[in-house]
Amino acid sequence: MIGVLAAGMVTAVGLDWASSAAAMRARLDGFAETRFTAPGGWRIGAPVPLPRNWIGQRRMAHLAAGALADILRQEPAAAEAALILCLAEEGRPGRPVPDPSALLRMLSQILGLPERRAHVVAHGRPSGFVGLERARRMIAAGQAGRVILLGLDSYLTGPALAHYAGLERLLQDGNADGFIPGEAAAAVLLGSGGALRLTGLGLAREVAFLGNGRGEGGADLPLRGDGMAAAYRAALAEAETDLAHVEYRISDLPGEQHFFRQAALMTLRLERGRSAFQDLWSPAESLGNIGAAVVPAMLGMALAAVRRGYAPGSPVLVDASGDDGACGAAVLHEARGAARRVSAEDRLATGAAR
Repeated sequence: MIGVLAAGMVTAVGLDWASSAAAMRARLDGFAETRFTAPGGWRIGAPVPLPRNWIGQRRMAHLAAGALADILRQEPAAAEAALILCLAEEGRPGRPVPDPSALLRMLSQILGLPERRAHVVAHGRPSGFVGLERARRMIAAGQAGRVILLGLDSYLTGPALAHYAGLERLLQDGNADGFIPGEAAAAVLLGSGGALRLTGLGLAREVAFLGNGRGEGGADLPLRGDGMAAAYRAALAEAETDLAHVEYRISDLPGEQHFFRQAALMTLRLERGRSAFQDLWSPAESLGNIGAAVVPAMLGMALAAVRRGYAPGSPVLVDASGDDGACGAAVLHEARGAARRVSAEDRLATGAAR
């Protein structure tokens, strides 16, 4: 069984894991005007405030290097860990990392480490779940002792914004059913032990994906939430639990109604016999749509909640789905006796709640 040992982030609300997780807990956001135009003004997005205005793949390399350096500060031995790189879907307009090999060369130069190979998973938002499955297979087979799962993505490119604006999928004046484009890099170190243990994992596909009726021959199937329900069932069955005993959930919910409806339908189909409140967190509230970086970011949120002592309970269920219908879910249990670093503010908040 693998666990989450450490996390690193570079986001619109923080340049490391600790500050990003704290900002998301406080419901702060990084939404701001960007250099891209929109009807009536400037496009609102969630850009990362880097010290220099790098663009293109070099910008992505600096985002990724920041997330990896964040982990290396906590776990210097992670420099020897295998690397799984989660990227945007192949063929997506404005894909920010067209050449993963060139990105890895830039990473080695920025970090001052030997150039390394990586397993590339290019399925967009659900990529992290495919990466989790690959990581636990590698560790179980003895191919690696530890694995870094790195997600990297950006919708803040000219071709991407033009494409999604043309589909009326961006949040703007006159269109409430859209997402805020963001960018981020997030990474988690996986291995034996850890404060959070992966106990269940499920992968499935939704046939009634967003826009399935678009184009010639489109079926325009009604959304029933079958794909996400199947992913949940698989993850919950492997973890030997059910949705009623999940204490809280973290979902990507990038901003469009389709994904909120999917989550609601899945809940109606699977939840039985629960009366207690089940909290639902989403990084999109602070970061917008961060694509392939979202699963490592959500795992980092859960790890921070355990380490800082504000997790609503155990287990947590993490889920994400892609535009093409790919769905993934993972159940993580807090390790017994996991060390919690509770701040004075957390103790005061806990006391006030009581």
